[in-house]
Amino acid sequence: MDLKHVPDPREQGWYLGLMAPNVKGPSFAWLDPSRLYCHPQALQDCVEDLLQTFQGDPIDLVAGIDAMGFILGAAIAHTLQKGFLAIRKAGHLCVKTLSKPYKDYQAREKVMEMRADAISPGLRILLVDQWVETGGTMRSAIRLVEEQGGLVAGIAAICVEDSEGGLWLKDHYKWAHCVPPKLMPQFNAHQLDSFQAFNPNQGPQ
Repeated sequence: MDLKHVPDPREQGWYLGLMAPNVKGPSFAWLDPSRLYCHPQALQDCVEDLLQTFQGDPIDLVAGIDAMGFILGAAIAHTLQKGFLAIRKAGHLCVKTLSKPYKDYQAREKVMEMRADAISPGLRILLVDQWVETGGTMRSAIRLVEEQGGLVAGIAAICVEDSEGGLWLKDHYKWAHCVPPKLMPQFNAHQLDSFQAFNPNQGPQ
């Protein structure tokens, strides 16, 4: 699918076919979701789909997780007309911070941090990441919010996989993602049918 075409009708999750497969080997994630952000209607529909679950819910602040969660998180914050908080990998913030260790999707030990003055008790936070594979990064962000007295209003991502960590998050928090149930087996298997038609040399026609 090119980066200008808009299907008619637009079925649920139509834009997921815009995502690109990994062509660089096992040290990279299995796909690149960011290609859909290049398509204006796809980005808009993705944000709208994520927010349907939280319609009418009280949300005070949107927090995006470093780094790709910043894109969706900022877009959602703008749509909701709320502030945006960046939860960052350690070492980037020049102010007083709070931190939590975590393991990423490749089981690498890392540290997540956020500024210490952003959350007051009772503040309701919508946590946004690009993808939830093992759930380690999201759970670290949740701990940062909850240990300051903040309330997790929900979690949102393009996909929350049915991994052990992903299922735990689905059981304990309100959540939203963009994947229709019929496509979930493909996402859990890390192999989308749309990859078969992907042309890495195709530009935005």
